[in-house]
Amino acid sequence: MVQARLRVQKQGNGHCTNVPRNVNLEKLQSNYLFPEISKREFQHLDKYPNAKVISLGIGDTTEPIPEQITLSMANYACALSTSDGYRGYGAEQGNQALRKAIAETFYKDVLIKDTEVFVSDGSQCDISRLQLLLGSKVTIAVQDPSFPAYIDSSVIIGQAGDFQDKTGKYQNIEYMQCGAENNFFPNLATTPRTDIIFFCSPNNPTGHAATREQLQKLVEFARDNGSIIIFDTAYSAYITDDSPKSIFEIPGAKEVAIEISSFSKFAGFTGVRLGWTVVPEELLFSSGFPVINDFNRIVCTCFNGASNIAQAGGLECLSSEGFQAIRSVIDYYKENAKILVDTFSSLGLKVYGGVNAPYVWVHFPGSKSWNVFAEILEKTHIITVPGSGFGPGGAEYIRISAFGQRERIIEASRRLQKLFSQEKQPLLNSV
Repeated sequence: MVQARLRVQKQGNGHCTNVPRNVNLEKLQSNYLFPEISKREFQHLDKYPNAKVISLGIGDTTEPIPEQITLSMANYACALSTSDGYRGYGAEQGNQALRKAIAETFYKDVLIKDTEVFVSDGSQCDISRLQLLLGSKVTIAVQDPSFPAYIDSSVIIGQAGDFQDKTGKYQNIEYMQCGAENNFFPNLATTPRTDIIFFCSPNNPTGHAATREQLQKLVEFARDNGSIIIFDTAYSAYITDDSPKSIFEIPGAKEVAIEISSFSKFAGFTGVRLGWTVVPEELLFSSGFPVINDFNRIVCTCFNGASNIAQAGGLECLSSEGFQAIRSVIDYYKENAKILVDTFSSLGLKVYGGVNAPYVWVHFPGSKSWNVFAEILEKTHIITVPGSGFGPGGAEYIRISAFGQRERIIEASRRLQKLFSQEKQPLLNSV
């Protein structure tokens, strides 16, 4: 550390304090995945300033939010300039009417109470709050592949060991293999016990929605081992078959699970920022202390509540008219996904997802995903996401997002078909 400080001072980069860097942050591998994708997109635009880049990478919604929803937010904002309409701080746990609407809309049949719903500024923020709740001493398991925030937040909070270059994994994290070879569900018979199990369904990036039978096994596994499941349902609105949309559809789940969800991909609130977490009263720590009490303390300490304006929009999303309008936007993205699935399938590639989720997971056997990403970007000006960014289980895959305007999805399909026909063989087989 002393040598590093002397080197900085010698280079003229400024004064060094005597405060050491957080050792957990030192363990993180380079940048977080999605800012890294953005950086490479900017580099590509510097190289090809006139290129018409199509982004099918970062899962950011593109279609306008239905007018009745934005109007509800605008009316709330305008009312703040009147004496009768002005409101300051709201409850840290969220607007009572919105909490009740979330419980009735998504959890009526499983008897979740509105007091068990905590409104937030998005599920990714809630992942970090849950990590504060759990602390650094717990052991964790994640799907492989899975959303990188589960792993990165675990590293930051101090649950993980050092990164192993050979395996592409962090020590002290259990990576549960969830690939096509096992129907995207881990072999629980060989999975070691951990305190916490992060599980996303429909999965980001594979798009697989866990079946009822699979989730029954997961809940039974957690109950047998005294574990807690952190169940991420950010994409549940895209489920069209009979796969459960909530872990609480499974008997016994209230005693072993917390559920996080979001308005981001469901209602186009990626920039508005609104989500929720459900912590059942039945969920207890090993001491018998209710988990909900500690989570409430974390929320009240670390959060001043979601924007009242955003919550007004969220409430309108769950009205009958608002919900119907949102469903049409979801159907639009699902049609985009079908176009992309059909495109890659017609080219002889194995394609997964795109049915119960807005992501398409494409296999390039024998290839390295960052090379596939770079080749597609260089030759088609299309942004994708390399599968290895989601864990070693994604090393031969790329993720394609169905969020986009229809004409751009069609144009991207045309470019990809042209590229593959020129290659004669599945892309990068020889790389």
